Amino acid sequence: MTSVDLRDQPSEAFIQGLREQFPTERETDELLTRKMQRRAGPAYRQVSLDEMVSWLNAMLRENIEGAFELHDPRWLTGGASKVQIAFDLSWNAPSRGAVRDKLVVRMDPSEASNTTSRVREVELLAAFEGVLPVPKVFWLDRDARWFPEPAIVYTFVSGVAKPRNASAGQVVGLGTNFGPQLREQLAPQFLQHLATIHTADVGRMRFSSMDVPPTGTTDGAQWQLNRARRVWEEDRGEDFPLMDVAANWLQRNLPTLDRVSVVHGDYRSGNFLFNEEEGRITAWLDWERGHLGDRHRDLAWMTQREKGHLAEDGKTYLVCGLIPIEDFYQRYQEASGLTVDMDRLRWYQVLNCFQVITTTMATMYRVAKLGKSHQDILLARLKAIAPVGAHELAELLKEVL
Repeated sequence: MTSVDLRDQPSEAFIQGLREQFPTERETDELLTRKMQRRAGPAYRQVSLDEMVSWLNAMLRENIEGAFELHDPRWLTGGASKVQIAFDLSWNAPSRGAVRDKLVVRMDPSEASNTTSRVREVELLAAFEGVLPVPKVFWLDRDARWFPEPAIVYTFVSGVAKPRNASAGQVVGLGTNFGPQLREQLAPQFLQHLATIHTADVGRMRFSSMDVPPTGTTDGAQWQLNRARRVWEEDRGEDFPLMDVAANWLQRNLPTLDRVSVVHGDYRSGNFLFNEEEGRITAWLDWERGHLGDRHRDLAWMTQREKGHLAEDGKTYLVCGLIPIEDFYQRYQEASGLTVDMDRLRWYQVLNCFQVITTTMATMYRVAKLGKSHQDILLARLKAIAPVGAHELAELLKEVL
């Protein structure tokens, strides 16, 4: 008799037990609970372009006064988690009159490789509109009223995520080689935009989806650790003692927070678009992992090995393919006026490795196994990153234990 995998069909007791064991932000708790309560449901069903247009029309009819017309709906490729289409919209926009806007629908699959909040993404995009190059949000389907899953509609931004001569088989954002000329043009913008995010006045921003961790406490670090540990326990398909060692060290060494910053959560190459001819960043995307907390989370994330590569000399490691690691922290401090604490950075490096292994070895495995995403082949491929993350985690733990 075949036993049932509790993580494929989780009971309410199992879900509640993890909620109590790993308390985290309210929005995160709601999203993860919803994910587990729906896990035993049907697998992802491939939707047609006509269906997406039908749902979009229903949404627009309730949000636009007067006539409108959709043009040229088409699928967008790229990314490992969201279902996306682009389209043109002719309508009478408030304060702008008759216009034709280029827009994008960004919808969750039935279960993604990262359980994230569309509300949080919308709030962060709105907060940085006019400050950084970001898409303008038009509409949010928070509770899947019109689409089968939560979705947002925002502006289509022109640009590429990697040079056109980059390897066709390369996953965007993992070791992207921009070449010397683009590197010189993009690196200062990359640093300045990061500094702008981390130095933003959080007290003047209005967020309903993010809890604010108090400075001088370990609350923010605890929430992020609990989130990662909870997802590992929800999704893993096997035991992995290295993760237990890492979790124990992280719990014993929680860092205190010196300043509350907006944390992008996935700040790296591959998540910005740029004009290749002008060498100009045109949009920052994928804000759904954002939160309020420690800037070192972003710094540790973008300096992970798989996100960069060696320069032409074969020796110099380039952060996200853009900036020599030896220069990166100093240039960041000059751009932001903030300090880099190497002890806190090391803690977040360990946490981020833990997160990478959780995403690739646990969540991507579970989502692909249950057929919950339109990207099951890509997820199975990305699962191969797990050994790289495990090696990096083991090396980091050797240094701190």
